[in-house]
Amino acid sequence: MSAPREAKKRTTRRKKDPNAPKRALSAYMFFANENRDIVRAENPGVTFGQVGRLLGDKWKALTDEEKQPYEAKHAADKKRYESEKELYNATKA
Repeated sequence: MSAPREAKKRTTRRKKDPNAPKRALSAYMFFANENRDIVRAENPGVTFGQVGRLLGDKWKALTDEEKQPYEAKHAADKKRYESEKELYNATKA
């Protein structure tokens, strides 16, 4: 007979601080947020996963110049996040 298996120790996740700044959105997420409703209107009856797949295909088809406005939004949001995080860490410590 086999030996009894040892019970794994349960790890508890730390509670997320509600005052922590929200992470910066990627350029793709800015694109997806703008185009999600358009994709749904063009393709009625598509599932949630299919919408994501269609958005991904559209994103891949964009040229670098077409992605530029979304990259700029990402850069601005990243700066916002870093400044908020710096302020958060200063007040936390």
